[in-house]
Amino acid sequence: MMQIPKKYLHDKLILLLVSSNVFLAFVCVVLVFLRLNVGQSTDGYIVEYRSNLGISAFKAGNITGILSFVVFAVLIVAMNIVLSIRTYHVRKELSVVVLTSSVLLLILTIIVSNALLV
Repeated sequence: MMQIPKKYLHDKLILLLVSSNVFLAFVCVVLVFLRLNVGQSTDGYIVEYRSNLGISAFKAGNITGILSFVVFAVLIVAMNIVLSIRTYHVRKELSVVVLTSSVLLLILTIIVSNALLV
């Protein structure tokens, strides 16, 4: 089992970034589940947009393509927190960069999933 450094848990910036990551992942999960129509057929979701295809730029897919956003958000949070804990011993700034990059990834995930589910 991985030991969490005591200084890691007392660092206010790290705790702010970890809590914002968890909050953004929660928002992503809730928004995806609220946008899913349970009564809709399973093949009625837009899962891709290819701008070079012209009129047929939107590709339809099933519900697993949309639920992959939920899995992606949870994996991003879990993996970046683990990476942040492991890199905290090396440099605190590196740990902050890892957590900040996950905030950016989660914001982009929310934007893309919202755009596909409109």
